[in-house]
Amino acid sequence: MNIRYVSLPGRGQTDACLTAAVRLMQVAGLRLSGTFALETDDPSCDMQLQVLPDGPVIRINQNLGREARGCRLDGGALEHAVVEVAQRTKDAQALIVNKFGKLEASGRGYVPLIVAALDKGVPVLIGVNTLNVPELLAFAGEMAEALPADPQGIADWVLALS
Repeated sequence: MNIRYVSLPGRGQTDACLTAAVRLMQVAGLRLSGTFALETDDPSCDMQLQVLPDGPVIRINQNLGREARGCRLDGGALEHAVVEVAQRTKDAQALIVNKFGKLEASGRGYVPLIVAALDKGVPVLIGVNTLNVPELLAFAGEMAEALPADPQGIADWVLALS
């Protein structure tokens, strides 16, 4: 069973690394399922996910207004993204989970998709912030291993298993 994760300090660094790796895997012709974060020029908190391989872009944060100083996840929007991913997992060569967060730590969110992918022998690549690494390791145990923050190395890991 193959679970690898990337966790980088700094806002948006993990997302940027995973997005670069996804782009490399797409160029290589891999059939991917999951989500990755899109960069935005919006100065407010705007978190958008692209559903792989051909799904919609879904905003997963609540709109708290211009004066907001933080972000708040819209759990319903995230669950919608998970449903969209579930509809597109057939024949996937890898599952990309942009973030293992609070929902996943509680057994929801992407957890059923991660379990299903592992049951099929599909490698799983997960982004996780440093605060949630202990929850990811509690969920995955010894199956989860950290990958270096190298998009090409990450893509090469998935390619080697495909």
